Amino acid sequence: NNHTMVNILTAVQGSQSDVVPIRRALISVSDKTDIVSLATYLSEKHNTELLSTGGTAKKLREAGLKVIDVSEYTGSPECLDGRVKTLHPKVHGGLLGVRGNEVHEKEMKENGIGMIDLTILNLYPFEATVA
Repeated sequence: NNHTMVNILTAVQGSQSDVVPIRRALISVSDKTDIVSLATYLSEKHNTELLSTGGTAKKLREAGLKVIDVSEYTGSPECLDGRVKTLHPKVHGGLLGVRGNEVHEKEMKENGIGMIDLTILNLYPFEATVA
């Protein structure tokens, strides 16, 4: 439930507000409906850096958007038929680091981890695939 997630995310104290500018977004979707319009809005209106994977990155590039492949960002290739794309400390640290927490910010800087402000995803349609 959402209340539990809020408790998890705020369990480590930080000094900054929960509302932050969206400077970097991770986009990895199986259903790409309207993803170009959303990514365009983020890129053009908010100057958001777009991180993406596989087919999503390809679709965004074909629409003329500047996209950084997650594999380029992390320095690790996608593998296992595309099943392993975002499992990397630069991604998870960027999502889970607490702004305003001196220890987190120090460790992130030491490890070259940048904040990821927004994640856009939908789940792979397993039922439709195996049906």
